[in-house]
Amino acid sequence: MDMKTLFDALILGLLEGLTEFIPVSSTGHLLLAGHFLGFQSTGKTFEVLIQLGAILAILSVYFGKLWKMLLALPHDPRTRRFVLGILIAFLPAAIIGAMAHGFIKSVLFETPMLVCIMLILGGFILLYVDRLDLKPRYHDVMDYPLSLCLKIGFVQCLAMIPGVSRSGSTIVGALLMGADKRSAAEFSFFLAMPTMAGAFAYDLFKNRHILSFDDATVIFTGFVMAFIAGVFVVRYLLDYVSRHGFALFAWWRLIVGAAGLAALLVWG
Repeated sequence: MDMKTLFDALILGLLEGLTEFIPVSSTGHLLLAGHFLGFQSTGKTFEVLIQLGAILAILSVYFGKLWKMLLALPHDPRTRRFVLGILIAFLPAAIIGAMAHGFIKSVLFETPMLVCIMLILGGFILLYVDRLDLKPRYHDVMDYPLSLCLKIGFVQCLAMIPGVSRSGSTIVGALLMGADKRSAAEFSFFLAMPTMAGAFAYDLFKNRHILSFDDATVIFTGFVMAFIAGVFVVRYLLDYVSRHGFALFAWWRLIVGAAGLAALLVWG
């Protein structure tokens, strides 16, 4: 394994951690950056497996809250309903993701032009939604109705198209269905835990026979960087979103999508 591959893994891991929890599509950024860096991962597993670093970033930041919820689970109906809501929201992605896994990895992940188009389209949608005069009805993720959780879960499935953004789709869906900005982003954090863990476990199982020691080294390098950057983002994102909204992320999507589209048209 050469140093360039490890350096590329560091860059891509940093990108994963910085973009996983903001509505700009971490997978889209990884696929575009990997395309232009000439980075190739076995079975396109790197892009999925380094999400473990981002998962652990959430767990480390939210450990205290998760521990309190675990202790309250046996006797607190509100906590049980919230956990059930997260599981219900996770189900659509689990079922559809397993059924469409081959198509997603072999077709959608191999189409950088699609990534750019989705980044640009999502940028315009974020700008539009951010400027709407919405009247939130839900301000605490613990009080989300189960029906709302299921609807957000179906909206999350749009993120199987690289460039859409898992966090972006769940946040926008929650906003349009009555959540405020902070709770929408927080629900996206909680939903990320089973969704990303499920994607990690399923992809590792499907590709267990083709991964090598070199692959493990590259993946571990990206995982460490994703964890470090993910902790930073999770700690500060909610406060930023509450004060400033999503316009910055929308413009970032438009710039990256347009630059990627131009580069593809010029260099292929």
